[in-house]
Amino acid sequence: MERKVKVVIGDRLGKGQHVAKGVEAAGGIPIQIPGIGADMKVGDYMQKEGADFGISFCGSGGAGALSAKTKYQYPVEYGLRSIDAGITALREGKKVIGFGFMDTEELGRRLTEEYIKIMGGQGC
Repeated sequence: MERKVKVVIGDRLGKGQHVAKGVEAAGGIPIQIPGIGADMKVGDYMQKEGADFGISFCGSGGAGALSAKTKYQYPVEYGLRSIDAGITALREGKKVIGFGFMDTEELGRRLTEEYIKIMGGQGC
């Protein structure tokens, strides 16, 4: 049985619903952290859920990713403002990617599709 890609989504303002829809559309499992300040819990949820990668959103696009790196040593890229930059980060092996606020379905879909492609096909 094929395992689906798990993606943790943490948004400082408690959003990320559109990104979650994109992850689902690409065949992944979104794990959206509820509530305000969710970006600071991305590393915790990745550990708890055994997630494949995480997406953090805040104004600067860095706090949640840096927190995950500091606490769990995840390789991170942060301060990103485009989907293509996120795809490059995944190709470079980053596990937590920090963006400025970008709650779009396209972001979740394209990052999940790219991760599946990097892993050599459907799921992991």
